[in-house]
Amino acid sequence: MKSNQDNQDFFTMPDENQNNDDSQSKAGQRNDEAELIEKMGEVISQNAKHLIHCLNIIGQVEGHYVLSSQNKTTKYEHVIPALVAIEQDRSIEGLIIILNTVGGDVEAGLAIAELIAGMKTPTVSLVVGGGHSIGVPLAVSAKCSFIVPSASMTIHPVRMNGTVLGVPQTLSYFEKMQDRIVNFVISNSHISEKTFRKLLMNTKELVMDIGSVVEGKDAVEIGLIDRLGGLSDAVECLYEMIENSEKRYPD
Repeated sequence: MKSNQDNQDFFTMPDENQNNDDSQSKAGQRNDEAELIEKMGEVISQNAKHLIHCLNIIGQVEGHYVLSSQNKTTKYEHVIPALVAIEQDRSIEGLIIILNTVGGDVEAGLAIAELIAGMKTPTVSLVVGGGHSIGVPLAVSAKCSFIVPSASMTIHPVRMNGTVLGVPQTLSYFEKMQDRIVNFVISNSHISEKTFRKLLMNTKELVMDIGSVVEGKDAVEIGLIDRLGGLSDAVECLYEMIENSEKRYPD
């Protein structure tokens, strides 16, 4: 009897070890997800109808210069490789971009927007709080864009910090940069170039600046943003896009 009991205990040990391994694996996965959220502002939904990746663009878009540690920033050197990984990973079925940004580095923001616009992965953007300045191209870069009623978007001409030379070449550079942004926005939204440039050069709305502040409902009416809605609307739209799109990069 003792021998049988010992054998029974012996055979039950692997099950206990397996449970410990599973618990450690799940704990390690939760730690990885928490670290991804803390450091990158990203999260991958696991127990969902479709596997989607959430990319958060907040604060200022940090480009070629490192901003103060007191600023909330989205670093383009983190976002760009993340987008490449999402596009290659066939297990990730869709991407939702949540925007609450004051703007930032123009070329860095435009680079991120171009990458999102060129993805085969179904993409949806949602503007909450604000999608100001370079946040406008980022918002329209997704295949479908949403904005909540309380959010707003500031549209203004390109600015430059630091030393500015008072020569015609500087003005020419500003004009070319502005044209790049305008062309991207009108190519990825339904707003006309005339309307967008009118908002851009408005001198009657902002007290100390040139430009316009467009609120959620108005952004949809002028064709800058596709739809007015919240998180559930954006997720539902993304699910529909996933279910109606062809499999990307088949074997």
